[in-house]
Amino acid sequence: MLNLKDIKKYYNVGGTETRALDGVTVAFRKKEFVAILGPSGSGKTTMLNVIGGLDQYDSGDLIINGQSTKHFKLTDWDAYRNNSIGFVFQSYNLIGHQGILDNVELGMTLSGIPKEERRKRAQEALERVGLKDHLNKKPSQLSGGQMQRVAIARALANDPEILLCDEPTGALDSETSVQIMNLIQELSQEKLVIMVTHNPDLAREYADRIIEFSDGKILTDSNPYIEEKPDNDFELKRTRMSFLTALRLSFNNIRTKKGRTFLTSFASSIGIIGIAIVLSLSNGFQKQIDKTQSETLAQFPVTISQITQDNTELFSNANTKKQEKAAKDQVLAKTSEQDLAQHTNDLSTEYVDYIKKINPDWSNNVSFSRSTNLNLLRDVDGTIKQVQFSNAKAEGQNAASFATSTGVGISVFPDQLDPSKDNFLKQNYQVVDGQYPSNPNDLVLIVDENGTTNVNALNNLGFDVKNGESISYQDILGTTIKLAFNNAYYTKLPTGNFIPNQDLTKVYDNSQNQTLKIVGILKAKSSATMDLLAPGIAYSDSLTQEVIKQNKDSEIVKAQDQSKTNVLTNETLDETKKAAVLTYLGANATPSSIYIYPNNFKTKEKILTYLDDYNKGKDKADQVLYTDLAGTMTKLTGGLMDAITYVLVAFAGISLVTSMIMIGILTYTSVLERTKEIGVLKALGARKKDITRVFDAETAILGVASGVLGVAIAYAATFPINQILENLTDLQNVAQLNPIHAVILIVISTILTMLGGHLPARMAAKKDAAIALRAE
Repeated sequence: MLNLKDIKKYYNVGGTETRALDGVTVAFRKKEFVAILGPSGSGKTTMLNVIGGLDQYDSGDLIINGQSTKHFKLTDWDAYRNNSIGFVFQSYNLIGHQGILDNVELGMTLSGIPKEERRKRAQEALERVGLKDHLNKKPSQLSGGQMQRVAIARALANDPEILLCDEPTGALDSETSVQIMNLIQELSQEKLVIMVTHNPDLAREYADRIIEFSDGKILTDSNPYIEEKPDNDFELKRTRMSFLTALRLSFNNIRTKKGRTFLTSFASSIGIIGIAIVLSLSNGFQKQIDKTQSETLAQFPVTISQITQDNTELFSNANTKKQEKAAKDQVLAKTSEQDLAQHTNDLSTEYVDYIKKINPDWSNNVSFSRSTNLNLLRDVDGTIKQVQFSNAKAEGQNAASFATSTGVGISVFPDQLDPSKDNFLKQNYQVVDGQYPSNPNDLVLIVDENGTTNVNALNNLGFDVKNGESISYQDILGTTIKLAFNNAYYTKLPTGNFIPNQDLTKVYDNSQNQTLKIVGILKAKSSATMDLLAPGIAYSDSLTQEVIKQNKDSEIVKAQDQSKTNVLTNETLDETKKAAVLTYLGANATPSSIYIYPNNFKTKEKILTYLDDYNKGKDKADQVLYTDLAGTMTKLTGGLMDAITYVLVAFAGISLVTSMIMIGILTYTSVLERTKEIGVLKALGARKKDITRVFDAETAILGVASGVLGVAIAYAATFPINQILENLTDLQNVAQLNPIHAVILIVISTILTMLGGHLPARMAAKKDAAIALRAE
């Protein structure tokens, strides 16, 4: 039972004039065919006003099943229209881009009925109205009568209590009108049918109750309703449109406008294309940089020196220290920032042992640079001569000093922390002639890829070779060199000083000497990532350690330890210089520098963490600081690349904002085009948020399409870009689109288009249903 009280609140004759109907109550029976008969030529009928009235007027106007709707919210009215009312419109109001089945299912979709049941009920409703053979057609493929049957099927599918029919035959020919009216009359045996019409003949032929209105007043009621005890069993089932349903509705609409959709997607994708190409180039160049850094990793090891700079202190002093300025005609003496930041590392035995415990999976090659002198002699054509392992041009034969490594091109190949793993030399160098060294006394000559070596290295070993001359492998291989320890090499004078023994033959023939031998000529492999040895003689750090072991208790070391002057030159020494002389003579095994070579670029961070762990809990003065030149370069190049990328992405991002505005305009256009569809959805019980969701879904589809299209075009563009760059720079595969970047760009495109289209979507949701249905 439906009571319509104070109809003046929503009954609007002709859409403009309001008449008072105070005190009038119009009630209806549950199974009744009622014709609301308006005067001929009165203009718009009352149906649209009923639809709109339920949205915008005081809900106290209606009593449903004896219950007041005074406190109904808009969502309650949406649910009521969906649950209890089926609308049959004069102009059908079918959604053109949906199939017949989809049109009929729409109301049930809002009710949350499962898909299989929706499809079954929709088919049954269409079969009942005689459209069994037209289930897979679109509305545009049907005649007027058939479209009205679809409208009736849509109204029936959700099993409403009331059918509101708005001039159901107004757009039909007479024969089809009879068929439709017979069908509606049949339905009135099951439901309350209220038909709004201006045709009195139609009303009298089919309706069992006629209520005539004129100028807003009830003139007659052919069968007034006698009020019965109301049925209080009244429940509303909330309507809800899932986002998936909204997507399907929007996709079907977009599918009918393929050309415009493609152009819109392409225009919106321009920003994505620009950003994707920028990121591709940035990603590719960064990979090229990383590859180059990885290949030259050995040239930039993690370096730990006795004297180093504390960069954090240096930057801190530079940023916070007050800058003082000298007065006129005066000089201001100050300690430099570099001196203030200078740090002395204690490379103790404990620390050296800590370094040797580095996980071999991170770094299996550690090189130690020691300032210990090697006393070397060689028999050159029957004459004993002092020789040295050095690439520097010799100034004389008296100072056979150990060549200190600089970290780029060293003479000492690293110790293997784990001998079971790949040997450093075998992994990075190939034998040109001879063999790999097998014991600490074996030496190798390193040549470059062209087979050349340092001329000074050969001359310092006693070979008489001029620049540009060649020497046979066989003249070098097998060469032996005597290593003399301090007690044999130095002679003590009566004054207490020491000098090198002038009888070199006697020194050479000492039985305590070690015999060193050049066993191989090696050059770097083309695949080597740690070809760190300089052209010239290379030897094992174990050889130096053996020298230190033998010399630390020698007579000259003991004498120097007790003296405040240099026992070789009588020079007065401070503690620092004295320590340097003792190290030169082999008094201690403390290295001057340590070079740690990561196995690969990825493990370097683990090595740095390992080194940082040693410093935890220690005072600043007791910490051992390191220099990561490769890391510094990486940060520099990475920072520059990031800065360039950010700037270019920002410029490309401007087009994204433009796309966002364009999507908003297109969505507003779509709202105008689909105004009648909005009215239909509201008539079927769709909430405001459901309408918003439909247009949000449309922008989401456009966003995804734009993102995918942009990423696809950008990916395709990487091929010609790579070809051009290769021709210009010889760099291959520079532009590389990261799949993660591609996904992120698609997500960003979707979000931005949804933001751009959300305001028009909200505007669509606020449209009045009655006004929307009147739209052409």
